[in-house]
Amino acid sequence: MTDHLAWAPAACTLPTAEQPLRVAEFDQLFADHLRNANRVDPQTLDLTLAAEARDTTADLTARESECCSFFAFTLTEPTDGHFHLRIGVPPTQVAVLDGLADRLPA
Repeated sequence: MTDHLAWAPAACTLPTAEQPLRVAEFDQLFADHLRNANRVDPQTLDLTLAAEARDTTADLTARESECCSFFAFTLTEPTDGHFHLRIGVPPTQVAVLDGLADRLPA
C-alpha cells in the first residue's frame, strides 16, 4: 500500500489530522465489502460492493464530497446482493483517483 495521505489532494478541506481516519474508513470499506473493481478510463473507477455496505458507503461518500467536491460519486440501489459505486474525477484530479485505486485490495 502507498502512503496513507498520498491520494489526498491539496484541494481537500478535511483537516490534516482527520485525513488518516478517512483513509482508514475507505480501506476498511474496500477490505470488507469490495467484490470487483474496474478502471473504466483515467477519470472513472467502477466498484462493486456488498449490498450491506450501501448505507455506510453513502455516508462515507457524502462526507468525502463535502471536503473534496471534485469527486463525483454515483451509487446504485442494491440488487442481487451487491451495488455499484462509480467514482469520477475531472482531468486535473486523475492522480487522486490513481491513489484511491492503488488502495484497493488485490
